Amino acid sequence: MTGMLRKGLARVVDFVTEHNRLTLVVMVVLSAVVLAGIPMLDTASQAGADSSAFEDIDRVQKANYVAANYDSTRNDSNRTVATVYVRQQEGNVLSKPSLLGTLRYQRDIRANDSVAAALHEDGIVDIANMVAVALADGQNPSIDEQIAALDRAEPAAVKAQVETTLANNPQALRLLPAGHDRTETTATDRRLLVVLNATAGSVTGTATAGDAVDAALYDTAQDYSDSGLFVLNQFAYDAYNSHFFGEVVWLVLPAALVLILGVLAFTYRDLVDILVGMTGVVLSVLWMFGLLGWLGVSAGLVSIVPVVLVTGLSIDFGFHIFNRYREQRGAEEGIREPMNRGVRLVATALVLVTVTAAIGFLSNVVNPLGQIRDLGISITLGVIASLLLFVTVVPALKISIDGLLERVGWSRRKRALGHGRFLRPMLSRTVGLARRGAPAVLAVAIVVGALGGAAWSDLDEESFQQPDGEVAEWKQQLPDPVGWEPHPVAEQLNHVQTIYRPATADDAIEERILLDGDVTANGTLADLQAGIDTIEQRGVLLDQPGVQPVTSPITAMQAVAQRDSEFRSVFEAKARDTNGDGLPDRDLETVYNAFYAADRDTASQVLERTDGEYRSMLVRVTLDGSYADADRMVTDLEAGAARMGGDGDRTATVVGPLAINVAVLDSIVGGILETMALALAAIVLAMAIAFRVMHGSATLGLVVAVPIALVLGLVIGGMYLLSIPLTLLTALLMSLVIGLGVDYNIHLGDRFADERREGKTTVEALEAAVTGTGGALLGSTLTSAGAFATIALVPHPQLQSFGSIVVIALLTAFLVSLLVLPSLLILWDRYSPEAVTMSPEETALPQD
Repeated sequence: MTGMLRKGLARVVDFVTEHNRLTLVVMVVLSAVVLAGIPMLDTASQAGADSSAFEDIDRVQKANYVAANYDSTRNDSNRTVATVYVRQQEGNVLSKPSLLGTLRYQRDIRANDSVAAALHEDGIVDIANMVAVALADGQNPSIDEQIAALDRAEPAAVKAQVETTLANNPQALRLLPAGHDRTETTATDRRLLVVLNATAGSVTGTATAGDAVDAALYDTAQDYSDSGLFVLNQFAYDAYNSHFFGEVVWLVLPAALVLILGVLAFTYRDLVDILVGMTGVVLSVLWMFGLLGWLGVSAGLVSIVPVVLVTGLSIDFGFHIFNRYREQRGAEEGIREPMNRGVRLVATALVLVTVTAAIGFLSNVVNPLGQIRDLGISITLGVIASLLLFVTVVPALKISIDGLLERVGWSRRKRALGHGRFLRPMLSRTVGLARRGAPAVLAVAIVVGALGGAAWSDLDEESFQQPDGEVAEWKQQLPDPVGWEPHPVAEQLNHVQTIYRPATADDAIEERILLDGDVTANGTLADLQAGIDTIEQRGVLLDQPGVQPVTSPITAMQAVAQRDSEFRSVFEAKARDTNGDGLPDRDLETVYNAFYAADRDTASQVLERTDGEYRSMLVRVTLDGSYADADRMVTDLEAGAARMGGDGDRTATVVGPLAINVAVLDSIVGGILETMALALAAIVLAMAIAFRVMHGSATLGLVVAVPIALVLGLVIGGMYLLSIPLTLLTALLMSLVIGLGVDYNIHLGDRFADERREGKTTVEALEAAVTGTGGALLGSTLTSAGAFATIALVPHPQLQSFGSIVVIALLTAFLVSLLVLPSLLILWDRYSPEAVTMSPEETALPQD
């Protein structure tokens, strides 16, 4: 089997090196076919999650139960609210000019047919209207009459009316930032509410109608941007994403290109090799996008990540091919034969790197997040394309160009990286360290890796890392088009989430608590009220005039009792209230029956009755907070739910969007450990099989694969030290570290096996492997880590975290391959009963 695999690779390499021009023609035609898929590329971001992947989570199951057994809509579900913000950092949004500006904005959007058709009877709620109506003569003045009245009023009169409005109208205060003093007539921020019919608005209406309304609100706000108006809807986010992607391309790619070319120039010290290598790199990226287009895989906003990663891996392939060719070329040799030997020797390692990296990357195809699934597929296709191109196009192109140059008298002989007078002694010292203290090196590595891995449980968990919109001044001062031009949406979103409380219940987050079990047991309503009291004491409920923050069986029954005397007599019967708290404690089934008889629709929204049995209750709470506060608020709600559960007769579960979001994150973080373990096991098995087939020893493959676990531990430790949190993205991308961490070990382990098969001693083989391969690994590390370090330039914490993780993985993988793997190989050779096949022509069966 070893012979068959090597002969197969040898035949491919022989064809490429003997028929280099024909190879180039074939690959040009094949590239044209592959690249034809680029116009078909879907650039939409597949950020949504596969909900079916989380159906085994208890909260998700309970949420599905609520959806199946309760009316999930709110009482005022016939409308939805769009918010328009006004901000003047150096001005006063309660001044006459500002109020006139928003009235004119209202006039313009009302003139839009889509907005006019969608506008709810409640119209537009704005302090400007409240002030203008008071100043106008007559009842129900039109928008033009309001503008005229406000325009002719003196500024002092407007200020006085603003003061009166804020003092007497609680709704006006809700349109201002939280904590605004009702006596203060100046402010830098306010908002107006555009109330829309739900059947036509952007939330539940048709996509066409909703988009038209959103577009009108956004475009008109842009026209009034000088007055401080802005809208945060899908059109604003689309504009931000488009702008962000363009800025990333201009900031990151030039920096990465300059860094990569600089490292290549230092390591290759040859313009032709740089150009040939970069040709392979560019083709690898283009092939990746072409294959994605043909396969219909999305390449969304994070497509910059596979571009940089595939660039780094393909440069790594080029380093090893060029370096091995330079080592193989003798003083009197031509080009074809040493290129043939060099590619043959490195091809097995490149195949192993591709296979193991693909295992690590493709472990994400079972990911519930479509964006991460596509990311894993994109990188895998890019790595496979790199393998194909760097064993065909790159050798054929180099043979063709070098042959032409040498025919005109230009010598193409270059010294291999790692054999210089400075680098070679440094690399050799790692072999000396392994030879003198392998057990100590291994012990230190285990301790450090274990400490790093132990930090996993101490990493902060966040649903996502939201950008704050701040951009370093020096990035903005870079010359165009490289300089970063900030977009206001990110800062605006962060600002409004910080200063405002929900203006209405429509704006607030609604959580639900499901009580299932024996809901007719004595004391159920008392326990329910105790839980609600606990939540109120935690201060998480929305406290706004006119807003009912809690809807429960108790509040619903109290409301029905006020208007239905027959039910009131049942609900307030002293015989059922044993402790005098105003709530029935016993005979609850009779109370529930009377509740359903009095108002079935209201009762069914908070109390489930199926086949005559009462099986569950539902509590709805309106929260004063955002998704950024999810962990804290869910903890507070769980404290209340625990009180509602009583002594175990019932189970109370928080099942709203915040709770589900927290549960899903916990599930993903927990599942990623299993994913990484499975990916590690698959790679270890693949390495054992591959080294047994190629080198005659499965245990050598195990030794080469084991350091991946150490790399993972070091990456986790690095995340802890750099305060990189576990988010939905960073947790799921941890499996990519496996694909990166295995690369360097394979190259060094494969070279070691080749040298041992040639008859060298263990130390001699290590010396040759470390100095011969270590130089290429260093060049690869500098280019790949440097390329990913440029992602840290992007003013987005999520991308910065991702780039940091990959840089840590690359650096630790390089250090582990040079400092730890040699010690493992020394110990393996010393204590293992196996040895690699000792003759390159030998085709004996594997030894284990």
